[in-house]
Amino acid sequence: MGIKLEDRMDDAEYRLDRLEALYGKFVIDVNMMLNKLGRGLDKLGKEVDKLKEEMKEFKDEMKDFKDEMKEFKDEMKDFKDEMKMFVGEMKDFKDEMKEYKDCSKENIEWSKNQIREMNKQWGNLANKLGTIVEDIVFPAVRPMLKKFFNCEPDYLSMNIERKKDKLRGEFDVIAICENKVFLFEVKSTPKKEYINELIEDKIPRFKKLFPEFQEKELIIIFASLRIPEEIVKYLTERKIYAMAYREWEYMDILNFDEVKKSQEG
Repeated sequence: MGIKLEDRMDDAEYRLDRLEALYGKFVIDVNMMLNKLGRGLDKLGKEVDKLKEEMKEFKDEMKDFKDEMKEFKDEMKDFKDEMKMFVGEMKDFKDEMKEYKDCSKENIEWSKNQIREMNKQWGNLANKLGTIVEDIVFPAVRPMLKKFFNCEPDYLSMNIERKKDKLRGEFDVIAICENKVFLFEVKSTPKKEYINELIEDKIPRFKKLFPEFQEKELIIIFASLRIPEEIVKYLTERKIYAMAYREWEYMDILNFDEVKKSQEG
């Protein structure tokens, strides 16, 4: 009887120890879970705070977007108003064009006549200007020949025409000295095309129409009131003298030394 009671006491103690161990483990597990839950709650709190911050930023962005949309609507309204004004202006323009097209044929014909008359006057003025330049250049020819070529012309004339069979030619100024003949080409507006025409057509034509001068030295002078530097250079390269006003003070040969040097070389 006594032995069984001791066995039961031992068994009870064993079970009590085991329950205490299980309880201790349970307490530890619960504490771990609570700690983990606390950390989870902290993390959740931080995420909630972050979400609140993002929601605030989103609300601010939405507010900015609404403000931009309001500005855009205002701009669209202004644009529509401008388009409305533009449409009105286009209508006025079309009406004006219609009125213009409805002009009478008599008025159109009058305009054409006015244009023709104006072109005619410009042509007359251009011809007159060419004559004026010749009238200004011609008196300077004799002193130029004396100064640069030590030549007293036996013959000096302007606007000379000559015809030989089917060949015809008109030359602005011709001067003849003892052993030289000078051919002047006078232009109101110096251009390279005029110089090329002089070289390719007028000089050969002059030689054919005036064979009596073939024993004399032919000297070509291109004259105008003013000759730009690039035209002077173009003439010098072709051994043609350039005669014009020097700084609008006196008539001079602008490239005498250069042409003389190239001829001697």
